[in-house]
Amino acid sequence: MVISLRKARAIIRKALEKGREMELKPLSVVVLDAGGHVIAFEREDGAAPGRFAIAHGKAYGSVMLGMAGTAQMQRAEGQAYFMAAVNGVYGGQVVPVPGGVLLRDRKGAVIGAVGVTGDTSDNDAQAALAAIEAAGLTGEI
Repeated sequence: MVISLRKARAIIRKALEKGREMELKPLSVVVLDAGGHVIAFEREDGAAPGRFAIAHGKAYGSVMLGMAGTAQMQRAEGQAYFMAAVNGVYGGQVVPVPGGVLLRDRKGAVIGAVGVTGDTSDNDAQAALAAIEAAGLTGEI
């Protein structure tokens, strides 16, 4: 399964709606395909301009490692040297915290990732997961 631009935009729209519903700070949301390429990105009014790199790093680490942001953070806490090495391999592009959510198909294969940033990492992850589920896909935080 491939994530279409239409589906990516729906995920972004739902994540931003969930953020407003939860009264979160302005969010930035990116959707990547299974190769780590950007399908779509949006930054809400009032969100810091540097948020693209953070949203991208959350999603990129997830898709490249096949490991959601929460698992990456646990790995970073338990084996900091491993995540430092990973970040070296990927040119510093990995942000190993919640808010990077894996997208899986019905068979469990990784089809992409969503990265959300702007509020606390846990709130970012909640907004992403709600959006993914509302779009009819399966997410892993």
